[in-house]
Amino acid sequence: MKRILLLALLSLAISRPAAAQLLQPKPEAFTRADSLRGGNGPLRSCYDLSYYHLDVKLDPAKRYLSGSNLFRFTATQDFTRLQFDLFANLTVEKVLYQGKDVPFTREANAVFVTFSKAIQKGSRDEFTVQYSGNPTVAKKAPWDGGLVFTTDAAGKPWVASACQGVGASIWWPTKDQQADEVDSMLISISVPNGLKDVSNGRLRKTTKLKDGYTRFDWAVRNPINNYDVALNVGDYQHFSDSYQGEKGPLTLDYWVLPENVAKAKTQFAANVKPMLKSMEHWFGPYPWYQDGYKLVDAPHLGMEHQSAVAYGNKYQNGYLGKDRSNTGWGTKWDFIIIHESGHEWFGNNITSKDIADMWVHESFTTYSEALFVDSQFGKTAGQEYIHGQRRNIQNDGPIIGPYGVNTEGSGDMYDKGSAMLNTLRTILNNDEKWRQILRGLSSTFYHQTVTGQQVIDYLNRESGRDFTKIFDQYLRHRSIPILEIRFEDGKTLARWVADVDKFDMPVRVRLKGGEYQFITPTTKFAEVKALAGATKENLEVDTFNYYIGVLVD
Repeated sequence: MKRILLLALLSLAISRPAAAQLLQPKPEAFTRADSLRGGNGPLRSCYDLSYYHLDVKLDPAKRYLSGSNLFRFTATQDFTRLQFDLFANLTVEKVLYQGKDVPFTREANAVFVTFSKAIQKGSRDEFTVQYSGNPTVAKKAPWDGGLVFTTDAAGKPWVASACQGVGASIWWPTKDQQADEVDSMLISISVPNGLKDVSNGRLRKTTKLKDGYTRFDWAVRNPINNYDVALNVGDYQHFSDSYQGEKGPLTLDYWVLPENVAKAKTQFAANVKPMLKSMEHWFGPYPWYQDGYKLVDAPHLGMEHQSAVAYGNKYQNGYLGKDRSNTGWGTKWDFIIIHESGHEWFGNNITSKDIADMWVHESFTTYSEALFVDSQFGKTAGQEYIHGQRRNIQNDGPIIGPYGVNTEGSGDMYDKGSAMLNTLRTILNNDEKWRQILRGLSSTFYHQTVTGQQVIDYLNRESGRDFTKIFDQYLRHRSIPILEIRFEDGKTLARWVADVDKFDMPVRVRLKGGEYQFITPTTKFAEVKALAGATKENLEVDTFNYYIGVLVD
């Protein structure tokens, strides 16, 4: 008779981290509009972005935007036509090139510009898009995209952007494809007098305009992905601090509503510096010293906007007061501060070229929560937290999504991805080497966009092990590997049941009271001599550190 030991297929999720517009219904069939949005064809790849100047005026009462975006680029080939993106509910007023209008056409949310003569490969050039309209209003940010329009406790306007997944073109004209980041950017947001805008980077200038508006110019001196570009408008109050980090003093700036100042000073002081110390220990220096670190009050749960992290966790520990791991460790710190700040390393510093590889963002960042627990309360606590996260795993589909259509994979990229990474740490069995590998990821792919395969290749190379089959099983298949054990004629036999051909992951086993040792079963039954004397009653498989199933016959 067969029995399951510690099978790691647990209950459905209680929540998903606020990091993307995930869990939206997936289309049964993809359309040309999906390919235009998610692909990187010749009309996008023909120009390499270097700089944006986004200059936008916001009318909160009318929920209306008007302004322009300057595109500077280098031509990667000769071309007369290119694509940028802007949602169809927003009007492209003009496209200007060398001071003159140039023709354009629209298809779905894509805009195609035609130049009168070829732009030559290697040339540096620019064009400007003028636009206006009422942007999409987010219904439940950050899980759906758009702008959030609400008011603070005093009834003053409070507006914020949240657009990961759906795309930045939901509110401003851009090449809406993650593979191409500008090297720097100027963000100019004009708002009614009495309000402030807080965006990415550093505040360069504040200008009183003649029409009752004030313009805030924010300079970003580092590469930035367009979904990270943030608009936060409100009656913000500012206070600051600094952190002595691995690259010297890091400015900490906090922008909160008047009614939240006292709470923010307490909550941010308790969480931000310990977070930075942990993240720098495990992943290397904070990637944006030039642009600083900011937390900004948001009318939604949170988002990893680069150097201007949106915060909406209501100044409490846990995930809106709850512990996603159900271990007790998750209520000892503020989930949104830790998780969304973790994205400064994974998602912002290292960005996937295609949203199908969003596991690079979410698996590592969810894992960073456990490493934070590890750094604060010890390794056992961190392992308990990861083990507890399994209750959120659904095993409902592959973590890697379809490429080229702007569609992510399963939401299991969070907690299952974290469990996968912890499994690799356990196999490597060398915590300092593992830490150096994680730090090396940040330096090797510093300020870069990557494919998921690049990350896998790096981990294989630096670990000296080939983890490819493990990645394939956890990322490309919905099920987890099951270790099947049989006892026949005084022998202990073992094999893996997995989707991946010739799966052969090392796993830790022991007899009760003994020391764990590694065995490496394949997908065919073979005798495990290291388990001589094992029985159903005294055999123990390390299902605490490995996210696997065990089947004993």
